[in-house]
Amino acid sequence: MARFIDVHDGFVGVTKEQLMAAHDADTAIENEEGVHIEHAWLDPQSGKVFCMSTGPSKEALMRIHERAGHPTSQVFEVSIEV
Repeated sequence: MARFIDVHDGFVGVTKEQLMAAHDADTAIENEEGVHIEHAWLDPQSGKVFCMSTGPSKEALMRIHERAGHPTSQVFEVSIEV
């Protein structure tokens, strides 16, 4: 499985509970694309959310986020780790 980090914009002022609800929307359907969204981090001041996931492709992850209501085109495969 490939590992990905993606970035979402537009989450200014979002609370931990709201981030958890968005994450739960992803995890409820992630198996349909063979994706697993491992972690999500939020900077409520900038409105950026960062997610770490594994899955078969960038496109599969993008489909899950789109269907869950928070699409992003900022998906990066991180294949080198130290």
